[in-house]
Amino acid sequence: MRTDFGDYDYIVVGGGSAGCVLANRLSADPRNRVLLIEAGDRDDYVWIKVPVGYLYCMGNPRTDWCMTTEAEPGLNQRALPYPRGRGLGGSSSINGMIYIRGQSADYDSWRQAGNAGWGWDDVLPWFRKSEDHFGGASEMHGADGELRIERQRLRWELLEAFRDAAEEAGIPKVADFNTGDNFGSGFFEVTQRKGLRWSAADAFLRPAMERKNLRVQTGATVEHLTFDGQRVTGVAFRLHGRLMTARALGETILASGAIGSPAILQRSGIGDAARLGELGIVSIHHLPGVGENLQDHLQIRCAYRVAGVPTLNARAGSWLGKARIGLEYLFARSGPMSMAPSQLGLFARSDPRFATPNLEYHVQPLSLAAFGGALDPFPAFTASVCNLRPLSRGSVRIDSADPDHAPRIRPNYLSNEEDVRVAVEAVKLTRRIVARPALAKYNPEEFRPGPGVRTDAELAEAIGAISTTIFHPVGTAAMGSVVDAELRVHGVDGLRVIDASVMPTIPSGNTNAPTMMIAEKGADMVLKAAQYSGTRSLNLVN
Repeated sequence: MRTDFGDYDYIVVGGGSAGCVLANRLSADPRNRVLLIEAGDRDDYVWIKVPVGYLYCMGNPRTDWCMTTEAEPGLNQRALPYPRGRGLGGSSSINGMIYIRGQSADYDSWRQAGNAGWGWDDVLPWFRKSEDHFGGASEMHGADGELRIERQRLRWELLEAFRDAAEEAGIPKVADFNTGDNFGSGFFEVTQRKGLRWSAADAFLRPAMERKNLRVQTGATVEHLTFDGQRVTGVAFRLHGRLMTARALGETILASGAIGSPAILQRSGIGDAARLGELGIVSIHHLPGVGENLQDHLQIRCAYRVAGVPTLNARAGSWLGKARIGLEYLFARSGPMSMAPSQLGLFARSDPRFATPNLEYHVQPLSLAAFGGALDPFPAFTASVCNLRPLSRGSVRIDSADPDHAPRIRPNYLSNEEDVRVAVEAVKLTRRIVARPALAKYNPEEFRPGPGVRTDAELAEAIGAISTTIFHPVGTAAMGSVVDAELRVHGVDGLRVIDASVMPTIPSGNTNAPTMMIAEKGADMVLKAAQYSGTRSLNLVN
């Protein structure tokens, strides 16, 4: 027996980056009753706010769903941890805080593929709408939005030298990665406010939670959607062990991300009918694209030992150093505790045949054997590099109707030969940069993958051993195959997906800013559709 949780104009499933934006925009009209459902908890863990706290949030079941991939053939049969934010703010509460839009060509390609309204000129106003940019309003940036974007609050001599070396290798220094052409090197801008993380929950949800027409429910695990024929009528979920049902008199919107949204669709009978039938799930609509087309950025973590220059390995290598770092943050909100995981970024081409940069570097004044592990006991830096537009495609597929059973995540990294080729060329480019005179005084010595790894075959093998995800899964409910250009799910009514899963191809950069842009644009679509149909505000709120 299910308990009635009430009627709403809009139900948003997922309180992450997209869900927080949607909850804010849809509830801005007091006549709209909005329910936001989040399976995780509130974002009141202290390490969420401290930028370096991502080290204590990823892999922590309080803030991370602690998923893993299947064993990956392209990574020497390794299974990778796959962090996904658990709680309000979603992955924006545990991510690297880097604000990158991608390239204008990314969005123009979405439009050219038949997704009208998703070209660069179409999406730029929605990026600007969200922004509270440190540089103020301009043609490219907004200053009246909720999402604070700031410069990082520290510099490293070693990173400045790497940037000089990149310039010597033909990669120019640039001031802004977010104008549509991100070729060059620069220091990443971050979603922070005065040295604290500024998540989507901070920016969009917390101000909206004062509204009487917005209900935010945490700890609510959605089992499946509910239907009347081919129309979605709401959600069935569990709350503290009790079975609940909430009805959407307008629309239900999935905003649970590239892993969560396809899993909910599949549990609800929307997906490959044969595969769902094997799990005992009755097919509502055969839509085989659900859960397919998974794309992610794979980072190759090249590391170099150095001498005569400060690195975090040395600064954090003693209790005295740790104490100084803590005091610097306590009194000035600066220093290593204010750091994003990566400070210096470069966008470059692995080969001149690419029209736009196809590589992104995240350069860090530190090194470690595995993400979240101990720093190496000697001064070093890491130059992580990823293929921005991989051709490999993976999947997210449930193997149980139980929502507590994590789906199988198969990114299929390096399954495409072109991706292997780009990876090998990326390591070669990294070596050319490090060999430039600007870094020579620090005597850089490569130890990952190592100077003995020379041939293309050796490099390919080593890349499989040292590469990890950079946490950018997208595409599993893609425009075209699963949703239309208005983000409505094919074959059913009253249902949209509005999150990173709708991206048909992965942007050429980090994915949090594009996800919030999609939510801004998607919210406008929902409101305009209701206004056009005359169904807006089905339940008036006084």
